Amino acid sequence: MAGTPAPFAPFEWMIAWRYLRAKRAEGGVSVMTWISLIGITLAVFALIVTLAVRSGFRAEFVDTILGSNAHVTVYSAGEVDAVTGRIDRTLHDYEEMAARVREVPGVTRVAPLVRGQLLANVQNRNAGVEVFGITKENLKTIPRIANPETSLGEIEAFDQGIAIGSGVARELGVTVGDKVKIILPGGVRTAFGPTPRVKAYDVTYVFSAGRYDIDRTRVYLPFAEAQEFFNREGVADELEVMVAEPDHVDALTEALIAAAGERALLWTWRDASKSFLDALDIEDRVMFVILSILVLIAAMNITSGLIMLVKNKGRDIGILRTMGLTEGSVLRVFFICGAFTGLIGTLFGVILGCLFAIYIDPIFALVNGATGGEAWDPAIRGIYYLPAKLELWDVLSAVALSLGLSFVVTIFPARRAARMNPVEALRYE
Repeated sequence: MAGTPAPFAPFEWMIAWRYLRAKRAEGGVSVMTWISLIGITLAVFALIVTLAVRSGFRAEFVDTILGSNAHVTVYSAGEVDAVTGRIDRTLHDYEEMAARVREVPGVTRVAPLVRGQLLANVQNRNAGVEVFGITKENLKTIPRIANPETSLGEIEAFDQGIAIGSGVARELGVTVGDKVKIILPGGVRTAFGPTPRVKAYDVTYVFSAGRYDIDRTRVYLPFAEAQEFFNREGVADELEVMVAEPDHVDALTEALIAAAGERALLWTWRDASKSFLDALDIEDRVMFVILSILVLIAAMNITSGLIMLVKNKGRDIGILRTMGLTEGSVLRVFFICGAFTGLIGTLFGVILGCLFAIYIDPIFALVNGATGGEAWDPAIRGIYYLPAKLELWDVLSAVALSLGLSFVVTIFPARRAARMNPVEALRYE
């Protein structure tokens, strides 16, 4: 019909705006509007901050794994020693095996390792450590270990001593230039039985990988020295393999096994961290559902406010309907009231959430200082600080969820207003 106004005409916005601004004495519900606005703002803020911290924690955790550990570990299934009858899992042809694995497309580095768990001692202080025997050239290619900004000493002097994690240094009370004793129980066989092997090394390098469990237990020893100390002359325990695309490491497993040989076994970084990554995935889903419910509860305040607004504006609705306003126009007026509250609340929530995620370091430092440094325990969380990583998809998900719920819950009270009989609305006026 020619005289029918277009949906969301200017007069519908004008009426909705007057209703939103109306005081309670004028039949409005400005207090309920403010409560709904604040509820949506806080819910969206909490959702964005949680998603940012979740993304940041996962990214930091994976980065510490990939930056200080092998992407793929190649080791031997073992063969039975004809003399002792024990299974020998060492790699006798590690140099040839490393050369073959290095030729696999996508492999960036292959390093033979000697590994063992030992006791580190300084005077009356002891610490259980895991020793990695590695060459200086290969040690310098491990990003989190060779990072000069978080290390002490010179990595070039590695061949003259050992490199230890910052947690080990703190536990033993040593720094660069001090001596640390490394003790291998049963290291030397004598006529009276095995006796511990003890040797003192100068600390030439102290690193911080960013992971508490790594810094607290890891020690690097020159490869040739480790072979001698662990009685591994001429052999290695495993190959540490780095690849160009760690996220797609599973696509290289067949080629790596073919290059390493039929007795070779692989252990990828995903295998090593599978339980933790799976736990993070479950926690992500659960937290999103819980916070979605929080947003829904905040959006229900809009419904409560609109129901009160429709009740208070019954006389106005009746007058507007008798003047020729259609049901659709009335529905859109009250839909605008609810949707506008959800839109503004979402906007404020996004701004606050993004600002909190961007400036989380000084905010967290303030909170940690106020609690005496007990707000974050790296021994439990594994990393030293609370990370946050803003991702566009997370922000868009929060916005879509908030606006979607706000629009949906607004429809029901708006339809109730549109279907109100003008005669009933004006009967007692």
